[in-house]
Amino acid sequence: MQPVIRQAVPADLASIECIVTDAYARYIPRIGKAPAPMNDNYQGRIANGVVWVLTVQGEIAGLMVLLPKADHLLLDNVAVTPERQGSGLGRRLVAFAEAEALRLGYSEIRLYTNVAMHENLPIYSKLGYQEFGRVQEEGFNRVFMRKRLAELDKTR
Repeated sequence: MQPVIRQAVPADLASIECIVTDAYARYIPRIGKAPAPMNDNYQGRIANGVVWVLTVQGEIAGLMVLLPKADHLLLDNVAVTPERQGSGLGRRLVAFAEAEALRLGYSEIRLYTNVAMHENLPIYSKLGYQEFGRVQEEGFNRVFMRKRLAELDKTR
């Protein structure tokens, strides 16, 4: 059965919070505190229609938060259950986010990761994202990356 990506609904809240905790808890020792996604208000995000879940055989296996900005779509969070990391589900979520950005009329998508979560940088680079800044924001050392999507639009 193929994974399905859909907008999250209130009944998904417990699963979303569990996945976020499981996916990010390992970074607490490196960062020195809970990573930003562990502190997010997912109930509010779901109500605002910005959380998407990926299901495999009806079970939520991943999620993402997509925040529309003035000139780009921000992929604010991507999380996959630890037992399914490395299986390509994260890439499916990122590809969906890129398609959603195009559908919404954006030519650029951005994301960020914590400097201490360094293993993410080559993954995003391999997917075509380029680093464009490092800043301390909201108490976190963040690496910002972007991908211009105009080329993707021409290949469709």
